[in-house]
This record gives sequence, C-alpha cells and structure tokens, in this order.
Amino acid sequence: MTMLPRSTPGSRKLGLVIDLDTCVGCHACAVNCKEWNTGGEKGVLPDYDKYGGQPDGVWFNRIHSYETTESGCSRTVNFPRSCLHCENPLCVTVCPTGASYKRADDGIVLVDTDLCIGCKLCSWACPYGAREFDEDEGVMRKCTLCVDRIYDESLPEAEREPACVATCPARARHFGDLGDPESEVSKLVAERGGRELLGELGYRPTNRYLPPRRATIAAAPLEAPAQTGRGIGAALLGLLDRALSR
Repeated sequence: MTMLPRSTPGSRKLGLVIDLDTCVGCHACAVNCKEWNTGGEKGVLPDYDKYGGQPDGVWFNRIHSYETTESGCSRTVNFPRSCLHCENPLCVTVCPTGASYKRADDGIVLVDTDLCIGCKLCSWACPYGAREFDEDEGVMRKCTLCVDRIYDESLPEAEREPACVATCPARARHFGDLGDPESEVSKLVAERGGRELLGELGYRPTNRYLPPRRATIAAAPLEAPAQTGRGIGAALLGLLDRALSR
C-alpha cells in the first residue's frame, strides 16, 4: 500500500475551479489537453479504432452534457470531468507498487509509469472515472495538471497554467492554489458557493465546481395575437400581404 504524504501548514493545494454556468461544451479543453500531453515527456496518448464504429482512446478531460429543467425552462449543462487531485485519494493508497503518488508540496496526484504494472486497482478505487488505461503501454495515465507547463520558467508567468485552462474560450476554467484563502480561485469558490464532487465519499477533492446561476429574469408570457379587423380594408391588406410574400 502506498502512503499519503503528511500535510504541512501552508502547503499548496493546486487545482481547478470549473464554472458550469459559462462552460459551453466546446471540448477545446479536452483537445488541447491531449495535444499538449501527447507532445510531452510521457509520450503519445493513444487512440483506438479512431475511424471505426467504436472509437475510444486515452483522454484526461472528458465533457458530459445534460439537459435539465428548472422553473419550467430547460437548459443544457456541460460538465467537464478530469482528475480532482483529492486530499484523500484512495487511488494512491491502493497502489501496490507506489506508482500512484501524491506530492506533498503542491498536492498534485501523479503516476510514475516506470513503476506502474497496469493492475487497474487505482481505476477501481477512483469514483470519478479519472484514470485512463493505456493499452499500448499497459500502464495507467491521468491528468497531471500540466506539471511540465506550470513549472516551466522559460514560459511567461501568465502562461504557466494547465493547457485546458489556457485554451478555454469562455474562461470557464480557473487554476490556482485552493489552499490559500486569499487566492483568486479561493475567492471565486467563496463568492459562488463552489462545490466538491461527491463530497460525501470522503475523498476530499481539491477541484471545485461553480454551480449554474439561476435565471433572474422571468420569461414574458405569450400574448394572444390581436384580432384582425373585418371589411374591405382588411381584405385589401390581406391581398397586399400575399402579393408581397411571393
């Protein structure tokens, strides 16, 4: 069994805050995530049967769309899903080789593919479906929060953020230190009532979701069409309308 690192006062908790109110489900985060990680040190993220009837592959980000109803109105809610970098990740503690581990200094959960034997215990322990099995290499893979990007000092400081955050056209994704109550992401969670996913399970996910806002403007009731007048004038207007509509 792999042990979790001891938390120290003031340690960072890097993670994502995702705004479900502004996510448009464009999949740009998923595509850029795959492009960035495929070109990184860990190698290609494979696709299977990509031109066949049941295409699949290794994706660190996946987006699910749901139709919901509220106050008689329907809306589409797009729900991005990836690793939540939990404070109590059972995916780490069930790993028999130590391949899955959590970093003490920033809280990021990673996989050492040199130690991974592909037993899939971590994927069974993860209730969020965040683990991906690489059939080509026989190892597990997952979101890394783009550690090779966020710590790259050759990049301008403004660009040191995960690829999914940098590419979001709606700015629905935010990155920062959720262990610092004064950080922008922590303030955003406090203002909008950010929620943890399946908090009742005790995994204590770091990432937070901002719920969709409620509609504040009531829809105007439909008015009955006005009654058309009768007589010669109404008949002439009807003829003119039909002529102009041709």
